[in-house]
Amino acid sequence: MGRTLYLECSSGISGDMTVAALLDLGVDRKILEKSLSSLHIRGFQTEITRVKKSGLDACDFRVILDEEHENYDHDMEYLHGYHKISEDHHHHGSHHHHQHRGILEIRKIILESQMTDRAKETAITVFEILASAEAKAHGVSREEVHFHEVGAVDSIVDIAAVAVCLDELDITDVIVTKLYEGTGTVRCQHGVIPVPVPAVVNIVQEKGLSLQITDVEGELVTPTGAAIAAAVQTSDHLPEKLAIEKIGIGAGKRQYACPGILRAMLLREKRKEKKIQILEQDRIWKLETNVDDCTGEELGNVMRLLFEAGAKDVYYTPVYMKKNRPAYELSVICEENQIPFMEDIIFEETTTIGIRRNCMNRTILKREISSLCIDGFQARIKICTLPNGQTRCYPEYDSVTAFAEKNHISYREAWEKIRDYWKKER
Repeated sequence: MGRTLYLECSSGISGDMTVAALLDLGVDRKILEKSLSSLHIRGFQTEITRVKKSGLDACDFRVILDEEHENYDHDMEYLHGYHKISEDHHHHGSHHHHQHRGILEIRKIILESQMTDRAKETAITVFEILASAEAKAHGVSREEVHFHEVGAVDSIVDIAAVAVCLDELDITDVIVTKLYEGTGTVRCQHGVIPVPVPAVVNIVQEKGLSLQITDVEGELVTPTGAAIAAAVQTSDHLPEKLAIEKIGIGAGKRQYACPGILRAMLLREKRKEKKIQILEQDRIWKLETNVDDCTGEELGNVMRLLFEAGAKDVYYTPVYMKKNRPAYELSVICEENQIPFMEDIIFEETTTIGIRRNCMNRTILKREISSLCIDGFQARIKICTLPNGQTRCYPEYDSVTAFAEKNHISYREAWEKIRDYWKKER
C-alpha cells in the first residue's frame, strides 16, 4: 500500500541533503549505485559517509566531480563573496557554462537509464518543475532554459538518486509542512541575487508550498530542493497522532547558523476506533464571487489556472444579479495557505472587485492513492473506505484515458476494466 514520508525542512532542503536522509532510512546502496551508473553522463563518482552536524550523527551523500565538471555550489567564499574571486575561477565558471544541459537532453538521459518507470517519472517531474521556474525567472521558454545549478552533473545525479531512493522505499505519500529559508544574497553565474533565489520563489508560488523566512544569513532552500518538495509533496500537514517507524538524517554541505540537516521520518498513523479511522475531519475554505461581465472563454481560463494552482475544486453556478442580469457565481475550494494565490488569480483574470471567504469544517472518507499493473499498464487509483469498512475504487481520470487509448476502447470500458481488476486482485 506504500509508505508515508515526512520531510522536516527546518534547515532548508537541497538535493544532496534529501538523498542522504533517504539513504539513512535504509535504501540499498548497491541498487542506487547501479541506477546512477546507468545514467549517460560522465565525470562523477559518489561517496556515502557518516558525519557530525551540530553533534548529531548524519549520513552524507557527496557527488565527486572531475576537474572538467567541477562547480562551486558548496564553496562558501564563492557563494557569498567573502573574498574576491580569481580570474582563473571566473574562467573556470565560464568553461562550465558549456556543460549545462536543457530539459530535452536531461529527459533523454533519464529515460535511457536503467531506473524504474516510477523513478524516471519522479525525476522528470522534478526537472520539469525546475525548467518552468528557471524559464519564468529568465523570461524564456522551458526548451530554451539551460540550467546552471540543475544542468550540472552533480545536480542530475542528486535528482536521479532522490527518485531511486523514493522508489526503493516505496514512498507513496510525502508530508512537507513548511520550507525554512534564509535571507541575504548568494552568487550565481549571472551575478549576486537575493535569497530566496528567483527559481525557489517561482516554485513556491506556482506549487503553493509554505515558505518560512528565518534570520539565518544564507540560502537554505536550493532550487533543486524546492523542486523535489513540490514534486513529491502529497500533504502539508501531519496527522494528529502518528508513530515514527524510522528516522533518517541527511547532512548539508554549506555551513550556516543552523544545524544544516534534513530529517526524514517514515510515519505510521496511530489508529483509533474503526469509524474514527475512516471518517476524518478537516477544515477547508470556500472563496466566492459573482461575475456578470466576463466571457465564457475568460471564465474557462480562470478555472484552468485555479486548478493548476492547486485548488481542490472550482465550479460555476448560474445566478441573477442586480437589474435581473444573468451572471455566474465562481466558487473555489482550497486550503487556507492557498487563499492568497487563488485570490490573486481571480482578481487578475476576472472583473470582480470583491471575494467572499467562508471557513468550513467537513467530514471526509479515508482515501489513499495507489497503483496497479493491468496488462503491463500502471494505472493510478483512489481507494476510499466507507464507514461500514467496505472499500471503493475510483480509477484516476488520466490513467483511464491513457488505458482506453492504448487498448482502443471507450472510457467507460477502460474504467470498468481497471476497477474490476482491482476487485479481483485485492
